[in-house]
Amino acid sequence: MKFENLLAEIDGFGRYQFLIVLLLVIPRSTLPCHFLLNNFIAAVPAHRCDISGLDNGGIFENLTQDQRLKVSIPAEEDGTLSSCKMFAEPQLHLLHNSSSPADVSVVPCQNGWVYDTSTFTSTLATEWDLVCDRKGMNKATATIFFIGVMIGAAIFGSLSDKFGRKPMLLVSYLSAMAFGFASAFSKSYVMFAVMRFFTGLGITGISIISMVLSVEWVDIEHRTFIGVSVSMDWAFASMMLSGIAYAVNDWRWLVVTVTSPLFLAIITWWWVPESARWLIANGKVEKAHMYLEKCAKINNRKNFVTDIKPESLSTVVEVDSGSKSYSYLDLVRTPRMRKLALLTGTVWYGVALTYYGISLNITGFGLNIYLTQFIYGAIEIPAKILIYYSLDRVGRRYSQAGTLVLTGVCIAINIIIPKDLWLCRTIVAVLGKGFSEAAFTTVYLYTAELYPTVLRQNGLGYSSFMARLGVSIAPLIILLEDVWMHLPQVIFCAVAIFSGLVAWLLPETHNVRLPETIEDIEQTRKRSICMLTKSTDSPFKPCSET
Repeated sequence: MKFENLLAEIDGFGRYQFLIVLLLVIPRSTLPCHFLLNNFIAAVPAHRCDISGLDNGGIFENLTQDQRLKVSIPAEEDGTLSSCKMFAEPQLHLLHNSSSPADVSVVPCQNGWVYDTSTFTSTLATEWDLVCDRKGMNKATATIFFIGVMIGAAIFGSLSDKFGRKPMLLVSYLSAMAFGFASAFSKSYVMFAVMRFFTGLGITGISIISMVLSVEWVDIEHRTFIGVSVSMDWAFASMMLSGIAYAVNDWRWLVVTVTSPLFLAIITWWWVPESARWLIANGKVEKAHMYLEKCAKINNRKNFVTDIKPESLSTVVEVDSGSKSYSYLDLVRTPRMRKLALLTGTVWYGVALTYYGISLNITGFGLNIYLTQFIYGAIEIPAKILIYYSLDRVGRRYSQAGTLVLTGVCIAINIIIPKDLWLCRTIVAVLGKGFSEAAFTTVYLYTAELYPTVLRQNGLGYSSFMARLGVSIAPLIILLEDVWMHLPQVIFCAVAIFSGLVAWLLPETHNVRLPETIEDIEQTRKRSICMLTKSTDSPFKPCSET
């Protein structure tokens, strides 16, 4: 008897499963808000040098503001005023002559900057003057956050397989909330960077644990539906973020606003069940029976108590020993596990790098950044609906590879479209964003199905670690546009297509029983297929071997 047979007995797609998904909606809605937060808190508004220090002896007294700027700040080639340079001395001759002598001394801003506050009341850039030669520090805040996410993925992946999904989920809630609020009230750039690092470390547990917990409670036939449904809250929260950021345009209060829902998440945590599959795999059959009994009652399968006893659950999930401890080293001890880890790590790196390479670059399309963020979020809904049918009809492998390659193609097309055709560029960019989101939706479900129960959270933690490695590099890659304008897009395009080709090497998992042990991965035969239908005489009928 397999766990999938047991799920069929208690209804693996009933009200209990929907309750689990609903309980995880609130914490998961905070994920895109924090992951994409830098688009708004690190936005760089229009700025120029503060020229008040040049007004020696009241020489600006009879000049208009435009005249003061003209004699104090050099113009760029396109006629706009420089954002980072100023004249060492006022050039009054420019009032009568538009050209400036070649030997005029131009220096960096000496007295700080004046910022346009029409869009943002304050951002990190305006708070600590992270512009011009310090703009790298502004971009680095996103990298620092995602490095925290990367390390958190490894930590929570390991601890969740060791101590359980539910307790580590609470740790994630508490740490993300505490450090999120602390970052909002940071007194210095260094303090903010440290607090954002730990916020990322804490919040990543919500991402990987909630997905695994949802998948482990659902039967084979409905894993695709649940995997896609769980990811829908990301799309809706991404759309909501644009409205929240528009209404709260002070960066400190914006951080507080997107972190606050974790209060409710902590309350709802008490009703979140532990994974029965994990409990059985770790020898805790009494507690597993309690959760399974609760699931059966809510799903109106009341005969479960008389049919299944706690002691009989020990054979449902085949494990070597209830006391055996697994770690990340088990991902590379055996040949097939090593290959699986290498391939999934590469695919996750490519998926995340391209997704955030697009998502963190919401300027340059001729649209308001709030509108761009809303469109980027809205395109994810049809993308998820289409990928649901693709996952169900053509399978995981083809869907994963296809969406990644198409993402790369969209990026390549945008490279050759002229910048003045902003509408075409926006349409192609939105399509690329949709394909990249479809790739991300697929990889979460696909990876949860590829790894065995005893290493599932470790496997997802390692894969997420590789993803966040890619994400942490994405903001720095965007800075390469100073070297060559199209260089970031070329890199994102190449990585997307390469990782798509790597995805072709992964095994298909559509309608395949979830592996329980490392031996399930290492065996040479294909894994058992256990499609349970309403016409099946007994839910405990052995799975067929293929």
